[in-house]
Order: sequence, then structure tokens, then C-alpha cells
Amino acid sequence: MTSDNLPQLLYKGFHITLGATAALVENLQDPQQRSQQLSQMQLELDRLTTEWEAKGESTEQEARHFVQQILERLPHQQSSSTAPFPAEQNSSTPAPTVPPDVQLEIQELTAQLAAIRAELKQMQERDPDIT
Repeated sequence: MTSDNLPQLLYKGFHITLGATAALVENLQDPQQRSQQLSQMQLELDRLTTEWEAKGESTEQEARHFVQQILERLPHQQSSSTAPFPAEQNSSTPAPTVPPDVQLEIQELTAQLAAIRAELKQMQERDPDIT
């Protein structure tokens, strides 16, 4: 493996993880789909990683679009300084805040990720051949 492939490999791993997480969240919402997906995962892991990577790419694009929309809604702060990064900030300027609905969504996603990690750890403890 060359050093040029490492960023590409990490990015692919990111997409696979993001896609797998999105698929798992969907499966957690439907018990019948969950059991079907688990049996499918045992048989077709390679195909699923490709599917998850594609889902991760689309989820990433959706997330980027979502963040872009939030950033566009925030009021643009004009700096009196011409420098892009003023050396000293006015202490009376409030720090940017995250809207409560976004903060709640982040907390929910964090909890879902923790549950997924715990479930994967349990699966690995039951079957050491799972990597």
C-alpha cells in the first residue's frame, strides 16, 4: 500500500462506516427488517460494504447540504478589521451558538453511535471471526 492510497482508503472507510450506521439505524426501526438484514450481512458482507460506501457518500452529501443551510441562515458577522483573523477578539462578542434542535439531533446521533458500537462489540465477543 502506497502513501497515496492511504487517504483514499480512509475516506472509503469513512463512507462505509457512515453508510453502515445509516443502514443500521433504518434496521433498528423495523424488527423484521433487522433480522433479515443480519442474516443477509452474514452471507454478503462484501456487497454490503460497497452498498454502505455509496449510502455513506450520499449521507455525507446530505449532511454537507444540511450544514451549509444552517451556515447560510446564521447572520454574517462583519469585522471592522481587514485581516481575515483579527489578532484580538472583542470579549463582548458572544460565541456562536448551536440551535437547540441541531444540538438535540447531535446528541441523538451520538447515542445511536454508542449503541451501534456496543452491539458490534457484543457481536465480536460472540463470534471472534468477525472483524
